[in-house]
Amino acid sequence: MVFETILYEEDGPIGRITLNRPDDGNMFNHEMCHELRDCINEIRRETRTRVVVLTGSGDRFFCIGGRKTELPETNLYAGVLPTLEVYESIDRLQKPVIASVNGYAVGGGNVLQCVCDVTIAKQSAIFRQVGPMMGSFDAGYGTWYLEDLVGKKKAKEMWYCNSRVSATEALAIGLINRVVPDEELAAATTEFALEIADRGSYALASIKAAFNAKHGGVAGLSRMAHDLLLRPYLDSEESKELSVSFGEKRAPDTDRFGR
Repeated sequence: MVFETILYEEDGPIGRITLNRPDDGNMFNHEMCHELRDCINEIRRETRTRVVVLTGSGDRFFCIGGRKTELPETNLYAGVLPTLEVYESIDRLQKPVIASVNGYAVGGGNVLQCVCDVTIAKQSAIFRQVGPMMGSFDAGYGTWYLEDLVGKKKAKEMWYCNSRVSATEALAIGLINRVVPDEELAAATTEFALEIADRGSYALASIKAAFNAKHGGVAGLSRMAHDLLLRPYLDSEESKELSVSFGEKRAPDTDRFGR
């Protein structure tokens, strides 16, 4: 897969996505959002990788939000930065996604790492929500997922006061999972990814779907049922007998249902 604003490579069971706009803080723009969505959806359809790492290019920025100046002047959806498509794609992906925070994770960049399943960060990384001080906000993934991680009071403080949060504090409050020395981030991320990739992929997909069903409503429940429960049922004696009997236009042998 070749893209303009992101890089993608595979290393054994690990798929690595790199936000590749370092001269602009690896900020989202319209093209990056669509490329991230498309890349993740392609990863969803292949069986080579079992875990995905998401990071930023360079050593200063993970992602510092969204660039809205390039959007069309319209009140229609085309005039909105489609970050939700990125967050939804990460949620729908059955494979665990690791945010490897290599610098500033600000605004939409902090929301992005919150949406990822787990986060590892280098010691000098900074986390921050800045929307209300610069005329923006994220009243969805940016609030609910942040509250899940750090609690309602702390999440509100981060949104109301817009203070910088160091990697050490982020670890202490549960915003991220691990902190490593700056020079060890790449190696530690790979080690983390391989640790996860060694687990059962179907079990991990089931666990991820269960967590996401909390906020997913009918979509979350449907994904659990369709992606994780339907396939085993289709392989059951009950399903096979019902399918065959329907095709043969006869009553099913219900004695086979309990097998």
